[in-house]
Amino acid sequence: MSLAKEKISNMLAAAVEKAQRDGILPQVPIPEYLIEKPQNPLHGDYACTLPLKLARIAKMNPLQIAQKLVDMITPTDEIESVTAAAPGFLNFTLRAEWLQKRVPLIIKGGSHFGDTDTGKAQKVQIEFVSVNPTGPMHVGHGRGGIIGSTLANVLSAAGFHVKKEYYVNDAGNQIDLFNKSLYARYKQALGLDEPMPADGYMGEYMKDLGKKFADEFGDKFEKIQLADGQKQLGAIGQERMITWIKEDLAQANVSYDNWFSENDLYKKGSYRKAITLLKEQGYVTEKEGAQWFASTILGEDKDNVLVRSTGAPTYFASDVAYHYNKFVERGFDRVIDIWGADHRGHINRKKMATYAMGIDPNRLQILIYQLVTLKRGDEVIRISKRTGNIITLREIIDEVGPDAVRFFFLQRSADSQMEFDLELAKKQSSENPVFYIQYAHARIVSILRSAAERGITWENGDVSKLTDKAELAFIRKMIQLEEVVENAALAMEPHHLPHYAMGLANSFTQFYEHCRVLTPDSELTYARLKLVEAGRIALSRTLTLMGMSTPEKM
Repeated sequence: MSLAKEKISNMLAAAVEKAQRDGILPQVPIPEYLIEKPQNPLHGDYACTLPLKLARIAKMNPLQIAQKLVDMITPTDEIESVTAAAPGFLNFTLRAEWLQKRVPLIIKGGSHFGDTDTGKAQKVQIEFVSVNPTGPMHVGHGRGGIIGSTLANVLSAAGFHVKKEYYVNDAGNQIDLFNKSLYARYKQALGLDEPMPADGYMGEYMKDLGKKFADEFGDKFEKIQLADGQKQLGAIGQERMITWIKEDLAQANVSYDNWFSENDLYKKGSYRKAITLLKEQGYVTEKEGAQWFASTILGEDKDNVLVRSTGAPTYFASDVAYHYNKFVERGFDRVIDIWGADHRGHINRKKMATYAMGIDPNRLQILIYQLVTLKRGDEVIRISKRTGNIITLREIIDEVGPDAVRFFFLQRSADSQMEFDLELAKKQSSENPVFYIQYAHARIVSILRSAAERGITWENGDVSKLTDKAELAFIRKMIQLEEVVENAALAMEPHHLPHYAMGLANSFTQFYEHCRVLTPDSELTYARLKLVEAGRIALSRTLTLMGMSTPEKM
């Protein structure tokens, strides 16, 4: 909680307690309430609806409650005034002097401005993207990667101890099919007759990879046993696919602390331990020659297969073992999985399996993101011009750049479908929010550079001279970053960052247009330069949290 909100919360709690103690308000339970930004800034910096919530319980008029609480609150160094407003709001306005003093604190915070201790160093693992190493990254995967990496940034800033992980599905049927498909394309590239599997990977990338391996290895893998040739060539192919995935993600400024192999679940015993635990807890049944997770015991309408009649584990079984490894073997306090919308139906059974292993299912949080529709102006883009197949993340980054991709993919909440207009993303004008925000940062740097060239610095600027409404509004916007970080982390909603960034850039623009920075008044110039330096830090920090660059020239 920000310093101002914490102060208001404490003031309000003390006022309610005193009002009840003095008999002004009845001794009734106090409902939960929020301290929020009012929709109209003319109403103050913060507002609270506690009187409205308390009215029914206390059987009093909400505006009357608000007025009585106002009488109980004494203004402080932070709060200039508290007023009651119909139908039962409490509005709080910050002191200009307190706002002015935030400027040197923002500068002192530097690259950690906006950080909070909300997370109390809880160990959080966040797993996202985790595309099978059987094909290229498409645009939808990219949205998951950008949401995941930004959420990880936000959680770290909010005081959580975060580990980012990519789960490499390098076991199971899809890998066998990949191996067979690649081997067929490899032999075809050698000029030999080899049919593709009926349900194989048919993309152009497999033809390219097969030809590459034919050129690189000749007939090396064709001369050995079929199964060995498929497996050995497939292993090399998987390594190449993982390398491509890493390169694609790196282009989008997405990185990981750990790449976890599904095969390790079997090699290191996690799978065996997890299934044994479920059996011991009575959640595994056998029927039709297979082993089933008894989901119906926990309220689902059907059980789920863990081990097929062939003895092969299902993807669900691997996932159960993976989460056993996360919670039990590695001891994460919370686990966040980010999935595409097509996995929504798996949430309930995953939660149930977590519960069945004796783990509080609330410690597992699953964030679903929706699809991306690509447009070029009014035209919807359905296929890739380059391959006639899926549109890859790399194609989009090559066209509009990583910053635009990250910003637009973050701009909508994860559970909202989004349209990405490639033409808008390339515009070098204020119509393009990416350009507008980064141009604000570049302009700030330009102002500071121009001042430095004239030998003018901000170090001794007297912030008490920052009294203009536009100056104070700029400071007000800056100090909201701490609240944005906290709220985004707790709600797992990184889309608040781009909206805040737009507001911050707009606030700077209004200040810049209204207040000349380098003025004949040297004292005012020093103060405004100090404000501009604080603005640079706030805007840079916001862009960095979104995984975007901070250009100094545009």
